[in-house]
Amino acid sequence: MRKILGASFMLIIISFTACANQSNRAEQEDAKEPELTTVENNNKTNETKKMGTILLTKADFLKKVANYEANPTEWKYLGDKPCIIDFYADWCGPCKAVAPILEELAKEYDGQIYIYKVDTEKEQELAAAFGIRSIPSLLFCPMNEQPQMAMGALPKEAFKQAIEEVLLKKAK
Repeated sequence: MRKILGASFMLIIISFTACANQSNRAEQEDAKEPELTTVENNNKTNETKKMGTILLTKADFLKKVANYEANPTEWKYLGDKPCIIDFYADWCGPCKAVAPILEELAKEYDGQIYIYKVDTEKEQELAAAFGIRSIPSLLFCPMNEQPQMAMGALPKEAFKQAIEEVLLKKAK
């Protein structure tokens, strides 16, 4: 799997900063998966709250993204929309800087892409399967194409450019 993915990935954006992945750090509070809810605003009309980022476990990853255990030599994306997967840790400073940007983008591109998060401290086997050695590492998964990996904390505009050009295939 690593050979296929490693050969397929290209660094799409130069990284600014990265943390070394250290497995002996203390874990902080669990991030919770956001839910879609209907809320009332001041005008008493209903509007749907937009989805944020989605926390993935290995089991979720195998069902929603790619079952690399069943297909160890071939990338088969299982999602119905393109996605970004943020491999992060709670103790990582650059990861904390990227988190609010990804939340904003998840709401901005709601219905067009998914933005998933994988806690590398809790999902060490999943992180190892993708060769994650520094965090944040971001996997961009377009529909019907090979994924692309970027490392480091990226500014919002770089994310938007990657979403538009790599995931949604919109011309500049």
